[in-house]
Amino acid sequence: MGLVSEFKTFISRGNVMDLAGGVIIGGAFATITKSLTDDLIMPVVGYIFGGADFSRYFVRLGDIPAGFKGNPESYADLKGAGVAMFGWGEFLTVFVNFLILAFVIFLLVKAVNRLLPKPEEGIAVTTEDVLLLREIRDSLKK
Repeated sequence: MGLVSEFKTFISRGNVMDLAGGVIIGGAFATITKSLTDDLIMPVVGYIFGGADFSRYFVRLGDIPAGFKGNPESYADLKGAGVAMFGWGEFLTVFVNFLILAFVIFLLVKAVNRLLPKPEEGIAVTTEDVLLLREIRDSLKK
C-alpha cells in the first residue's frame, strides 16, 4: 500500500474528521471565551479591585533598554522592547479565561450527557471481537 493511499485511509476515518472539526470549533469557541473574559468579566473584576486592565500589574525584572520610546508603565510596550517582566496580571487574565472555558465545557458535557440515552443497567454490551473470541474459546474446549 502506497504512502498516499495509507494517508487517504487515515484521514478519511471518522475519528480523524471529528477531531479536526472539534479543533476548528474549539478555536472559534476560544475566541468567544477570550472576548467574554477580556470584554465583560475582567473589566468588572478590574473595577472591583481598582483597575480596569489587569495587564497593568507586572513587576519589571530587567532594565529598560537605551533608546526605549514607549511608556515605561505599559506592559505591552516593555514586552515589545524585550524587557524581562513578571506579568502576573496578564497571567491572572489568562487563568480566569481558562476557568471560564473549563466551566462552559463542563456545562456542555453535562447537557449532552442528559440528552444521550443511558445504557440499561445489567445488560453487558459485547462487541463482535468478544463474541468471536468466545466462540474460539468454546471450540478449543471441545
